[in-house]
Amino acid sequence: MTEAVATPKKSGLTPSTIRIGKRYRANRLNGDYDAIVIGSGIGGLTAAACLSHLGYKVAVFEQHYTAGGFTHSYCRNGYEWDVGVHYIGDMGVKTTLARRLFDFITDEQLQWAALDDCYDRIFLGEDHFDLVAGRDNFRNNLIQRFPQEKAAIDEYLVRLNKVASAMQAFTVERMLPKKVAKFTKLVRDRVQPEYFNRPTRQVLEELTSNQTLIAYLTGQWGDNGMMPAESSFMIHALIAKHYMYGGYYPVGGASRMAETIIPQIQKTGGEVFTYAAVERILLENGKAVGVAMKDGTEVRSPIVISNAGVFNTFNRLLPKEVSDYTGYSQKLNTVKPSMASLCLYIGIKDSAKNLNLPKTNFWIYPNENYEQSIKSFLADANSDIPMVYISFPSAKDPSFEARYPNRSTIEIVAPCPWEWVEQWADKPWGKRGADYDALKEDFSQRLLEKLYQKLPHLRGQIDYYELSTPLSTEFFCWYQKGEIYGLDHDPKRFEQTWLRPKTDIEGLYLTGQDILTCGVVGAMIGGAMTAINIGGVKALPLAKKIFVG
Repeated sequence: MTEAVATPKKSGLTPSTIRIGKRYRANRLNGDYDAIVIGSGIGGLTAAACLSHLGYKVAVFEQHYTAGGFTHSYCRNGYEWDVGVHYIGDMGVKTTLARRLFDFITDEQLQWAALDDCYDRIFLGEDHFDLVAGRDNFRNNLIQRFPQEKAAIDEYLVRLNKVASAMQAFTVERMLPKKVAKFTKLVRDRVQPEYFNRPTRQVLEELTSNQTLIAYLTGQWGDNGMMPAESSFMIHALIAKHYMYGGYYPVGGASRMAETIIPQIQKTGGEVFTYAAVERILLENGKAVGVAMKDGTEVRSPIVISNAGVFNTFNRLLPKEVSDYTGYSQKLNTVKPSMASLCLYIGIKDSAKNLNLPKTNFWIYPNENYEQSIKSFLADANSDIPMVYISFPSAKDPSFEARYPNRSTIEIVAPCPWEWVEQWADKPWGKRGADYDALKEDFSQRLLEKLYQKLPHLRGQIDYYELSTPLSTEFFCWYQKGEIYGLDHDPKRFEQTWLRPKTDIEGLYLTGQDILTCGVVGAMIGGAMTAINIGGVKALPLAKKIFVG
């Protein structure tokens, strides 16, 4: 067939053949566990792998049919797509924190392939600018395009480095006992750059009035889900610096992450269980003592780690009276869920090489005024889509052609408020009705047109496509509003000192992207923080190995 309908035929609705983890059955539980992790996203897997290194026997419970959270992959109609991993930075050398951590939790079994030197191409209408790998290349490319802004560009790069340095103290502070952390925060507030946690656009407009330059510098704002006027400069700086030396892709696809981490968890008798829905966290005398599974089985452990996000943890996994009594119900009012999205998964019956697909990500915007474009879109869904991200995973993965000969894949991501699909939330997955299918088809065609505008030779080449919406995210990843980055990364979020591994409920810990920052590496660092917090003095060599090298 040529261009299929967005909703697949019934034969295409079968679950993925990529199933990482051990299917849960109560009789497959292996005795007592030293720790339980709720959710197998990269933060939960990292926490479990680090605890295993410390000798803990850990059970990870994942409600989905495969492990990995947003790092999982799925197959349909002879194609494979990664649902959340589009590129990772800082993988080119083994000395970066991100690479050290990945190598540690995978026992160096995960391999990486570099994207093109131009890892991100930012389109503003008909114009575009390339973000290129290497600090000097990045700087020189900017100065060549904006020669009058040399001083602003140099100061911008200085600020990226200063934020990265200040982030070390911020991270350590989240692992310290509350009383100590309160003191260190007072010290940190005095020595960190004053722009550390101010709105991104505000900080950049102090450096330059050139809005086109600002738009290109902030063109990756979709990597944290907040527009420059709203996001913290901290998260902008971390992302920009993270990709400064290029983007990388896991050889074999994103599912290789969980696949290479799980053996480390199993070394001490632990396991990662799939189809393992946790109903609630068990409490006795105000202390977390295990979890109750959906099938009624109770699994006991002195340590419970939630990688399910703070809203799920305190609103769904704990009794309301407990969240009220401990103050977490009120604390949740200080943060908001991040953006939700659409993702169009595309398959073509030809190789990435034949199709000349790039190893470069496309960020497509109608103009440089990101905030106004989003405002117009939210007021009228038929207006121009304000942000479109296009990734070419089959071109990035050197093993793809061998695994799927003469096939290639493309993914297109765009924002979509939860409210636009909420009316179908009570309908079963795959059977939400003609109106929902029509909405998906309309967005699919609009996103395909964005692709054809940049790569017109692909028109008529599409063999298969299907669209996911925030309802898909809610169904598979259990995020109530379909959010993809956990919490919004605005300045207020980073002032919340309760977002830390250790909760006020004895035996209960948090991990993943909500306790530090979003993204694969942010969630991984969150996982390591949680394990180190639990291990205490015993974990100091681990902390040194990961954070110092």
